Amino acid sequence: MPLLLLDLDNTLLPRDAAFQAWAEDFLGEFGLPPDDLGWLTVMDGGGYVPRSTVLGATRRRYGLDMSLESLLAHYRRGINSHIRCPRSHLRALRAARAAGWAIAIVSNGGTTAQLAKIRRTGLGSLIDAWVVSEEAGCAKPDPLIFEVAAQRCGIGLSTGWAADTWMIGDHGPADIAGAAAAGLRSVWLHCGRPWSERAYRPTHCASSLPEAVALALASGSAEAMNAQGTASVAEWGNGGRQRGGAKAGRGDEAKTVAGARQGSTGLTHGNGVRHGDGTGPSRGAVLTRLELLDKRGGTAPVSAGAGTAG
Repeated sequence: MPLLLLDLDNTLLPRDAAFQAWAEDFLGEFGLPPDDLGWLTVMDGGGYVPRSTVLGATRRRYGLDMSLESLLAHYRRGINSHIRCPRSHLRALRAARAAGWAIAIVSNGGTTAQLAKIRRTGLGSLIDAWVVSEEAGCAKPDPLIFEVAAQRCGIGLSTGWAADTWMIGDHGPADIAGAAAAGLRSVWLHCGRPWSERAYRPTHCASSLPEAVALALASGSAEAMNAQGTASVAEWGNGGRQRGGAKAGRGDEAKTVAGARQGSTGLTHGNGVRHGDGTGPSRGAVLTRLELLDKRGGTAPVSAGAGTAG
């Protein structure tokens, strides 16, 4: 089965737009200079700067009489209230599923924050699995995190899975470098930027998520290119009109995946479900995990020091 791996922030979700909306609300609520939007945007670093650094600097700059924890909670509420998944992105995922692809989100960041975005935007019903670096114990560009994603989709590591797997993302050092290290093909969302890295390159570049998914499906495994999938690809975009880093610490699950390279047939997810070759979680299992997290308010603590982009 072909596998589509996708980054979350600024790939599936317009995370930077949500941050800017929160920043504007924050400045207005506290009576701060609107022109400081630029300063907050630079400090944010596209979500790759630790939240404790960004919000700590914000408290000091404005002399805010609130704790870092309170400001972090304010930030999370604001981001979640503004985050949306564009309809064209949802259509692209549905078309990929209809074409027979397994789909997983692979994100660097805090577990609670990233799963809140997946829940609120409706992505949970369209994916087979998710991997967030905090709970997985490994982060892009480490190839191990992509192997965890494949296993959670029920794809064995001894099946030549990399040849039928694509990674889509906007961040070269994490998404594209990681795909190259894992032997995956990739599509880079350029967002108007030129490619500058020489050590690795994406297979394709795209200006939008629907275009990136279409490129992956069109170039992917022959099994995926059935008549239904091809017809669906032609209908994406613009309302359905046709259109022509460094390694992180490795947790127990990551160690299990490493063992799978030596012949192990499965791994245990954080919810205790055994995932092996051909026996990965169904979409229902993924939703059950999300629903449990929703009821409990998250099973893994999120450090204010963790960045959230990815």
